[in-house]
Amino acid sequence: MSIIEQAADRLWQARQTGTPCAPVRDLLGESDVAAAYAVQEINTRRQLEKSRIVGAKIGLTSRVVQQQLGVHQPDFGLLFADMDVLNAGIVPFAELSQPKVEAEIAFILGKDLPHADCTSAEVIAAVDHVVPALEIVGSRVAGWDIRITDTIADNASSSHFVLGPVAKPLAAVDLLDCAMELELNGEKKSSGKGRACLGSPLSALVWLARTMAASGRPLQAGHVVLSGALGPMVAVSPGGTCTARIEGLGEVSVEFGGLAA
Repeated sequence: MSIIEQAADRLWQARQTGTPCAPVRDLLGESDVAAAYAVQEINTRRQLEKSRIVGAKIGLTSRVVQQQLGVHQPDFGLLFADMDVLNAGIVPFAELSQPKVEAEIAFILGKDLPHADCTSAEVIAAVDHVVPALEIVGSRVAGWDIRITDTIADNASSSHFVLGPVAKPLAAVDLLDCAMELELNGEKKSSGKGRACLGSPLSALVWLARTMAASGRPLQAGHVVLSGALGPMVAVSPGGTCTARIEGLGEVSVEFGGLAA
C-alpha cells in the first residue's frame, strides 16, 4: 500500500468512526501539496459512492493563517449534498468532529467555469447570486494538530454548511467593506469584513475556478462556493446556537444538537 493510500485510509477511518487520528504529515511530509490533494481525491471517490458534489470551499484565505502554515495560496475542498444544513436547522453534534464555525459569503453559480484560464469577467458573469453562509469546519486530525498537507488531505477540514435565505445579485453587495458579526448563544464572538477573505471574496472565487478547472473538477452551474472566512473561526459545543449577520446580505443561523445520552 502506498503512503497516499495509507494516509487516505487513516483519515477515512477517522471520519467513519468519529475518532480523530494522528496527523498524516508523518506519511506525506509538511509541504507536498500534490500528495495531499491525491489523498483528498481518494476519499472524494469514496464519498461519491454515498453522495454527490454540490460545490467547493476555499480555505486559507487569511494571509495570517497562510503565514502560520508556511503557504502562499489558498486550498480547496469539495462540498457534498449531505453536508447541507437548512438555515436555522439543527445539526446533530455527533456528526461533527471537533467543530468550529465561520461566517462567509457564498456564491451560487449560474454558469459553468470549465477553463483553467478563465478571466475575472467570466467569473463575475457566472455568478447567479450571493447569500450569507456559515461553514462548520471540522478536523479528523486529533487536536487540530494540522499543517498544510494535513488539512488538504482532510478535504480542507470541511464538515457542513448553512446558506442564508436571502439571495442578492452580485452587484447589490459590497464585497469589500460588508461588515460581518458572528454570535454564539447571543454573544458576539467574531467580526470582520469582506476584505479579510484574500482581499476580496471574488479574488478567492477566481482562484478556485482556475484551480479546479486545472484539476479536472471544474465548477458547474448550480454549484455553491464558500469563499472563505470573514473573521476568526469560533469553537462550538453541544446545544449552542450560532448566528451570523453580513451587511447587505442578512442573517444565517444554525443550532447544534446535544450529545446523545
